[in-house]
Amino acid sequence: MTRDSMLDAVVVGGGQAGLGIAYFLKRAGLRFVVYERGRVGESWRSQRWDSFALNTPNWMNGLPGAPYAGSAPDEFWHRDDLVDSFERYVGRFELPVETGVSVARVAPQDGGGFEVTSTRGGQRQQLLARNVVIASGIMQAPLIPAVGAQLPDSITQVHTGDYRNPGALPDGAVLVVGSGQSGCQIVEDLLAAGRKVYLCTSRVGRAPRRHRGRDILAWWQDMGLLDVTLGELEDPAMAKATQPQISGVGRYGHTVSLESLAHKGVTLLGHVDRVQGQVLHLDGKLGEYVRFADEKSAAFHRAIDDYIAREGIDAPPMEDDAADEPDDALAEARGETELDLAAAGISTVVWCTGFTADFSWVDAPLSADTGHPVHERGVSPLPGLYYLGFPWLHKRKSGIIHGVEEDAAYIAQRIHGRAASD
Repeated sequence: MTRDSMLDAVVVGGGQAGLGIAYFLKRAGLRFVVYERGRVGESWRSQRWDSFALNTPNWMNGLPGAPYAGSAPDEFWHRDDLVDSFERYVGRFELPVETGVSVARVAPQDGGGFEVTSTRGGQRQQLLARNVVIASGIMQAPLIPAVGAQLPDSITQVHTGDYRNPGALPDGAVLVVGSGQSGCQIVEDLLAAGRKVYLCTSRVGRAPRRHRGRDILAWWQDMGLLDVTLGELEDPAMAKATQPQISGVGRYGHTVSLESLAHKGVTLLGHVDRVQGQVLHLDGKLGEYVRFADEKSAAFHRAIDDYIAREGIDAPPMEDDAADEPDDALAEARGETELDLAAAGISTVVWCTGFTADFSWVDAPLSADTGHPVHERGVSPLPGLYYLGFPWLHKRKSGIIHGVEEDAAYIAQRIHGRAASD
């Protein structure tokens, strides 16, 4: 291994972010490789359940050089449709993706560049690269609250990333903890299979799926909300908020709400405080959480109506959406403060509480608060090291497929600039 054989770049991760920057690097004529620990789009394959549908309409799911060109732009892809599109993308642009390669260390070298240590089939390998792009995201490992350790051994615990379908769970009622997008979709999946479901919620907003004839994301795109940068947020804490409740299941997706789930038979609960034996202790703030979601949805509607009026847009009237209707009784409910797991017949807890990531394998500055990499718009303080595919990397859209092209183009331009100056 000599500096003469040094690649221009190594990209870690073969999902949408890694493939997106690979397109630009190849177009620039650079020598590089993409390392993917599993198969192309592995996290979409192995961390999503069988009925999973994207929450972004098809027109938003194209990659650089390959915008969506199908006949159903306003419909929603199933997980397998997305993975198939990734596979076709690699073949179409002949991207140098090597699968089954796990990167164990990225270490800066004296004189510039990085040594990248990886394993493949149990064999250790090393190479040198002038630049490294970490495109593996921050959703690598399940994040389960400490209260999970307090649950009795008789309860089966499953994280979102390991949930596949209701039939794979033990018989009995299911407690879903977390009412974000994943939690709500999994609850509906369980309901469709006839399972009794309990849902622990908290302060999570709700977004209507459609408003006056269009998907809400189409309105947000036109309004510039997806292009809001992290620095433009009135409150930086907004970047850490849970994504609003919404679903892409069904031809045009649908609104999902705490009210609609309750009307389907779900027992709604507040936040889990602790577990003592078989008893779940809850905060009794269910009504507060219901009102919070209602208020967020109402605010989204008002913002779009204001935009329509301001721009003089001829939009159809509001469509009926039962799932988006507030329930006054539920909004005032205190909710149970205790739940006996055994008496409720609960056999399984599904943790829909997000993911975390370990970046200890990258020799680069990490935030003392979060353990996540330090960067500005994906550019590390360490010359030649970049990050891509993180939520709010630069804009609100950075964490979704729709945001890959802009972020990838920017980082590829930085890499190409460094190559030209060598």
